[in-house]
Amino acid sequence: MRRLVDTCGWMEWLVDGPLAETFAPDLADPANLVVPTCLQFELYKWVKRERDERSALEVVALTDAADVVPLSTPVALSAADLALNHALSFADALIYATARQCDAVLVTCDDHFAGLDGVNVHPKT
Repeated sequence: MRRLVDTCGWMEWLVDGPLAETFAPDLADPANLVVPTCLQFELYKWVKRERDERSALEVVALTDAADVVPLSTPVALSAADLALNHALSFADALIYATARQCDAVLVTCDDHFAGLDGVNVHPKT
């Protein structure tokens, strides 16, 4: 089964947070990993702000080993509907819409995805 680890999962893994080991198996399997370009944007921005540009580019290079999915009109329209129906932010709606389009399970620790179809939420402890 394909997986889409959202931004919080990548961040947990990158900083070796409490849930790093939870996300590690999905991130270690790039053949079954989906990465929307908006997730690349979020990761690059966060890592560059917290570390430096070189580190940010290295993280983006890691994502490039996966199936990188660019934003398309069908994903954008689906994301808009999902945002309206589930009160999701712009980025969260794009990530969720991409997971649905790619038949991927969305893996996250953000509890605002709880209860949505095709989402595996790992609660923060």
